Amino acid sequence: MSFWGLAQLGVSTVIFLLAAMAAKQWGMAPSFAKIVLTLLLYSAGNLIMLRLIREFGMSVSFSLSAVIQLVSVNVVALAFFGERLNAVQAAGVVLAIAAVALITLGPYMQGSS
Repeated sequence: MSFWGLAQLGVSTVIFLLAAMAAKQWGMAPSFAKIVLTLLLYSAGNLIMLRLIREFGMSVSFSLSAVIQLVSVNVVALAFFGERLNAVQAAGVVLAIAAVALITLGPYMQGSS
């Protein structure tokens, strides 16, 4: 993935993270403005993802985005919203990260792309 692709992935991750935070805020105190903001942010993130899919393919783009979002959303949920994961949930997050890593890196580890 090129530097420009990584930059786009970073921007989309920030946008999706802001969308998740807006969704959490809407969940705690629903309002029309919060749902509109949430939808706009998710739409912007998905528009960037469309460019990444065109450039790098669907499997790589979505796999990388999924694992980065999984980690970043959990960090925000735990650090800023005081949410907690029990041992089984934490194991699930770790296994999900490992699964996406294997999906993403598997073809390169086998020498095919």
